[in-house]
Amino acid sequence: MLSELQKEAAKAIVNIFETGAVRGDYARVTLLAGDSGHLTYGRAQTTLGSGNLHLLIKAYCEAPGAAYARACEPYLPRLADIDLRLDSDWTFRNLLKEAGADPVMRDTQDAFFDRVYWTPAAASAIRLGLTEALSLAIVYDSVVHGSWISLRDRTLAKAGQPSKAGERAWSLAYVRERRNWLAMHSNTLLRKTIYRMEAFEALIAAKNWSLALPMTVRGIRIDEPALGYRPPVTASATDVTTRNLRLTSPRMTGNDVRALEAALVKEGYAINCDGVFDEGLEKALKSFQQDYGLIADGVAGPATRIMLGI
Repeated sequence: MLSELQKEAAKAIVNIFETGAVRGDYARVTLLAGDSGHLTYGRAQTTLGSGNLHLLIKAYCEAPGAAYARACEPYLPRLADIDLRLDSDWTFRNLLKEAGADPVMRDTQDAFFDRVYWTPAAASAIRLGLTEALSLAIVYDSVVHGSWISLRDRTLAKAGQPSKAGERAWSLAYVRERRNWLAMHSNTLLRKTIYRMEAFEALIAAKNWSLALPMTVRGIRIDEPALGYRPPVTASATDVTTRNLRLTSPRMTGNDVRALEAALVKEGYAINCDGVFDEGLEKALKSFQQDYGLIADGVAGPATRIMLGI
């Protein structure tokens, strides 16, 4: 079981990767040409392309006392539809920056990133038998950055289960596998993000598996005033072909819906497996989310998919 200090240290590492600040930059708005995530925002740089930006702004608008809720609400349908024209909507981008100074937005982001990234990442790591603070930080980074499931499976295929390879050896094998994947990625922006794996390799070489403080990540000292700041590259590794599954008209269909159905059946939920996202599937999904402490909104977003292992 990680201490609160270890959890915060793990989050700080990813904050540095994403915004170059130990505590993150809640008002940070980024758009890099060629980034599959498109417009990104906040402490852990959630993306328009993944659908997570919609979920974050929706949570903010629903929070009591949100100063910019009324201004943000008209954008919710466009965010839900992943309207890429928002990339160049400067009124919206400036609104996000202004909202980042609202204490309610900061609280919303903290709760959102814990719910959508940290809790599923920790659960996924523990399912694998990964319990050391540095191992959980590595998983958390991949859940935030994107493509954790696929790189996990690639590492399992090569290195086997952590219980056989040993947790530390498996975590190092994963870091090397992900580093090679990033270095050879067709998206040249992602090639530049290998610094994330290099930072983990340095912590592994230092044998800092407990994330003991103080420590330095990318020239920035955690637990001390920031030193040697270098602007990060925050290209998203999220697979843009992955969509948030929900009840719509017309109904969503496809292999991703079938995968969701199969995962729910495996968890013991009785549904009609026909590849159509209908009311029955929504009901089963909400039951799963409620049972596992997620927001029971009937949307199979990143957090729910990770908890289901899909």
